Amino acid sequence: MNTQQKISISFFDDREVRAIWDEQNAKWWFSVLDIVAVLTDQNDYAKTRNYWKYLKAKLKKENSEVVSVTTQLKLLAPDGKKRMSDMLDYNGIIALGRQFPGKKANRFIEWFTLSDESIDGKSKSKAYALFESSFIDSLEVGTAKGLQQIHAYLFGGLYDFAGQIRQKNISKGGFQFAVSQFLGTTLRQIEEMPENTFDEIAEKYVEMNIAHPFMEGNGRSTRIWLDLILKKRLKKCIDWSKIGKTDYMNAMVKSAVTSSTVKKLLKNALNDQIHSREMYLKGIDYSYYYEEN
Repeated sequence: MNTQQKISISFFDDREVRAIWDEQNAKWWFSVLDIVAVLTDQNDYAKTRNYWKYLKAKLKKENSEVVSVTTQLKLLAPDGKKRMSDMLDYNGIIALGRQFPGKKANRFIEWFTLSDESIDGKSKSKAYALFESSFIDSLEVGTAKGLQQIHAYLFGGLYDFAGQIRQKNISKGGFQFAVSQFLGTTLRQIEEMPENTFDEIAEKYVEMNIAHPFMEGNGRSTRIWLDLILKKRLKKCIDWSKIGKTDYMNAMVKSAVTSSTVKKLLKNALNDQIHSREMYLKGIDYSYYYEEN
């Protein structure tokens, strides 16, 4: 395993399922403890570990393949230290899931097998790739065109409207986004907004969210757009893992009236790790998680 690990986080029933990319074998390894916690609905790390210890011993007696295909990799433990943790690959996780009876385990296996094949799964892979591509350096920063470029990259081949400004009106939860007829003018006005301070950048982000220029995929594209502005202007980015899903969604709903809540959330999550691959990838994981129903 190389030292610069590529870690991915997915969420099942609002619980983290972490994975580490194995460059050598070109596959993901998934955290067994994360999945045991999901399937036993357990918040206590020690209890989860003990349950896995018991199940592992039982499976070993049965000569189950689940144990023989388990590998150990370093993952962050609750005490903040990286410790060796049991990991399984894709097939191993499905086999592990089958050790748990009931609807939840079936739902988990269904989610696990389909998540990478969905539009979101494919788009998320493209979002990961964006960090490593030279394309990210050629994007216009802070403009509507730059946002269209991001959207086209994330959703090209998945939506026929990838990168295209919408021609229809859309609303969410009773809130009507910018009227499509005047969207061109609205976007030009947003482009002209200053972006010299954190407050100005946050205001610009809020306005772009209210504009919602695409039929789908606005949040995921605009959060990358925001990070690129912060990176260029302030040498900062957002650690999205520090912003809870409910807090973020509530703040964005409120932002149509007042931007103070979203500004506070974003400001508290600011950091200077603008070149960190792990920070970017983790941000993508959380960004896509915000959009899950």
